[in-house]
Amino acid sequence: MSHTVPSTTPGITTGGTPKKAALASFLGSAVEYYDFFIFGSAAALIFPHVFFPDADTNAAIMSFATFGFAYIARPVGAVILGHFGDRIGRRKVLMFTLLLMGASTFAIGCLPDFKTVGWWAPVLLVLARLCQGFSAAGEQAGASSMTLEHAPDNRRSFFTSWTLTGTQGGQILAALVFIPVLALPDDIKYTIGWRIPFWLSAVVVLVAFFIRRTLHEPPAFEEAQKTKQISKLPVADLLKSHWRDVLRVIACAFIAAVSTVFGTLAISYAKNVAGVDGTTTLWLVVGANFMALGTQPLFGMLADKIGRKPVFIYGALSSAALTPVFLLSLESGNVALMFLTAIAFFSFGYAAANAVWPSFYAEMFSTNVRFSGLAIGTQLGFLMAGFAPAIVAAMGGIQPGGWVQISIFTAIICLIATVAALTAKETFRVPTKQLGQQ
Repeated sequence: MSHTVPSTTPGITTGGTPKKAALASFLGSAVEYYDFFIFGSAAALIFPHVFFPDADTNAAIMSFATFGFAYIARPVGAVILGHFGDRIGRRKVLMFTLLLMGASTFAIGCLPDFKTVGWWAPVLLVLARLCQGFSAAGEQAGASSMTLEHAPDNRRSFFTSWTLTGTQGGQILAALVFIPVLALPDDIKYTIGWRIPFWLSAVVVLVAFFIRRTLHEPPAFEEAQKTKQISKLPVADLLKSHWRDVLRVIACAFIAAVSTVFGTLAISYAKNVAGVDGTTTLWLVVGANFMALGTQPLFGMLADKIGRKPVFIYGALSSAALTPVFLLSLESGNVALMFLTAIAFFSFGYAAANAVWPSFYAEMFSTNVRFSGLAIGTQLGFLMAGFAPAIVAAMGGIQPGGWVQISIFTAIICLIATVAALTAKETFRVPTKQLGQQ
């Protein structure tokens, strides 16, 4: 087992622990977003038939609403898991979130359908989805905090970018698992077939569990424990000393809605309006996320050189500009053009903001409230991401000409994130020990 070796420069560590922390964060995020993406794909393509067959034209909206319910549980989970993450340690909470996410996802694959138990079926689906959301509230915040606190001062953005690069790995795996499901005959697809991706989540959870259990708490947290700087009520201290940063993170986190527009809403738009088959749209997601596996660490490295703010703002503005380009390409019938615009939009646009936000947000807070600040701020902001598909669908975004509504919605949330980012301090040259000091 590799241990961190102190360097001669305060706050900088060498050795294998930063890499192990980054790997553990990558796998944890892969589990989370595998689970979330198969739910999003199923909400767009499967659940209207399985859980809402009597809802007629409202089936898609109701199905997307179940996707959003996880984001209701996230703020609650953020407060509770953030409290314990700052009190008892990052590692213990991350082990819990991993197991809860895996168990709730597996349970979804076991649920009875509407024909079997009526409206109890969507009720049970929502309950399982709420458990997913509670778990997710602590996963990325804890993983980002742990990785940042293990990383050398001058490479924090690069190492923490792997937390969000894990989301790409999870989405790729989920799409690859879901593609053969869509090719099944309807009588198999809508009965047993759609359940298989949810059951396979257990495999990813076990791999991540055995890697994560070998990690130690970060040196910054251990030092806070030794010097008795651990907060008794982290949320209270957070709101007293960092309330402006919490509001800033909430607004910046609206940018996450771009991911749900791309990975969930665009699938439905492509199928219902552009006539693109579900398999092709999932391959678009695979291609774009595969490219992001390479671009996001590069954006993380760039942010270590020039700062968090310019890279994040570039990602937000480019996402706004490229959304209509991508959506219109879906209507072109040209598959090569669809792939090109999907990669440009997601891998070279949104990926910049996605790679940088773990370090950008986490560096706004001091060690004793970092988990809580990151969890609460992001999860309140992610509410926009969770309900984006339902909101835009209700506005007519999955009807002919709906690319306009989707593009306007995306532009507004990207503008909000940009303005909030402009108000933040640049922290890429601040030593880890001094982060969050007022």
